[in-house]
Amino acid sequence: MSELKAILLADGVRPKVLADARRLVESEVQAKGGISGLAIKAGYKAVQSVKPTLVPDALNNLLDRFVERLEPIFAQWQSGDGNQTFESYMVGRKREVANALLGVTDDRARSSSGVVKKTYEKLRPQGEKNVEAAVPGLASLIQKYL
Repeated sequence: MSELKAILLADGVRPKVLADARRLVESEVQAKGGISGLAIKAGYKAVQSVKPTLVPDALNNLLDRFVERLEPIFAQWQSGDGNQTFESYMVGRKREVANALLGVTDDRARSSSGVVKKTYEKLRPQGEKNVEAAVPGLASLIQKYL
């Protein structure tokens, strides 16, 4: 059995995963609706205009930790009966997957200053909903490389 990191972080694969992840982020931003969607789109556009490499750089810097957090979920799937794809397994556990990924940002927030930490804690529930909504796209992205 392979580890997820051996698959997704391999030298020839990592750049492809990062490119797909960037497209996923952009797709998720564009799919947001309502007032909160307008705010997310405006914020994303502002970030892109100030520092166009922010999202790709962040994805590159966090990818190893995200994969590390998904590794136990991947191992659970591998030890299963094999009747479902990893994609469907992840989608069926979207809250667990979202919280695993948000664990990376949770760790960073815990080591942050008071204002950053308090702001993060206020936004965390909305972040969980947004990450859960992105799990099907993420699951599809990962399945592509399995």
